[in-house]
Amino acid sequence: MAEQTEIKNKNISERELSLLEQKDLTKTDKFLRRVTIFLPLIFTLLHLIEHLFFPGTKNLKPSRVYAGLIGLLAIIYAVRIVASYFSFKAYEKFRFKSALYTAITIVLMAYDLATLKYGVLALPYFPWVGRVLDAMVSDRSKLWECVYHSLKLMFTGYFAGVSIGLACGILAGWSKKVQYWIQPITKVLGAIPTTTYMPIVMMLASSLFGGAAFLIGLGVWFPVTISAMTGVQNVQKHYYEAAETLGTDKLGILTRVVIPASMPGIFTGLTQGMSIACLTLVVAEMMGVEAGLGWYINWQKGWGDFTKMYGAIILICITFILVNSLLGLVRKRVLRWQDGGV
Repeated sequence: MAEQTEIKNKNISERELSLLEQKDLTKTDKFLRRVTIFLPLIFTLLHLIEHLFFPGTKNLKPSRVYAGLIGLLAIIYAVRIVASYFSFKAYEKFRFKSALYTAITIVLMAYDLATLKYGVLALPYFPWVGRVLDAMVSDRSKLWECVYHSLKLMFTGYFAGVSIGLACGILAGWSKKVQYWIQPITKVLGAIPTTTYMPIVMMLASSLFGGAAFLIGLGVWFPVTISAMTGVQNVQKHYYEAAETLGTDKLGILTRVVIPASMPGIFTGLTQGMSIACLTLVVAEMMGVEAGLGWYINWQKGWGDFTKMYGAIILICITFILVNSLLGLVRKRVLRWQDGGV
């Protein structure tokens, strides 16, 4: 009975926990917490009014694309505010993020005033956000083509590095004989940044794409190998004993016990490998690959078109955020047992 009571206490809902926290709040504190969720909408509307109706320097006109984006954000915030009155979870989630959303809107408004409205930050080095978005829309076909080439190159190298890294790491953690040969290689290659080999690899590779993919795979291979090897070595001994007691053979212990138990550590390496892949991708595309977002940034910089250059930078940031978010969802799905999921 005591254990069941303890489990129930651990499984207290977010609503109950928040209600317990609010018992000590004054009426003023509760009022301010409710007002907080309106701040993103208020400042977004102020930003929209500023962008559309404040006179710009040198008779520059506001961007319809940017104004539409601000209006869309205002609608989203309004919907979330309405939803917060019907769902306590939605209220708490939006209240927690409201300060961040408000801060981002204030920064965008300040930048818009400093560039488009008052010209404190002048062209061509500081285009306003609306001008950048207009450039992205006008050159969208080329940008989408570059996104495709970047993703193709990155995932080719990433999956190659992950495949070899998992094989090396799991076998090195499982067998001391394999570790004898793998560990010295990781110590030598791991201490040197992958981009150091770029001039040599690009010169020797039969194709620029293959050379860049090799560099990305090499960069991913190291953290995946180390994390997989460490994860296998850290599996608790009683897991082996329990599996042997049940009559599981060595291959079954490896595939059914060791690898699943090592997954938290392995995913740490996969996340680090993705960060290295993103960095190596941009450097490789700027140095020699003839397609991709990194190449596009370097190309527009050479022509002095900083507006399109900033557009590509924004797009590459969004792409990397989405890719890492996707990896996070996969991690959450695979490791759902850590949170008691089925």
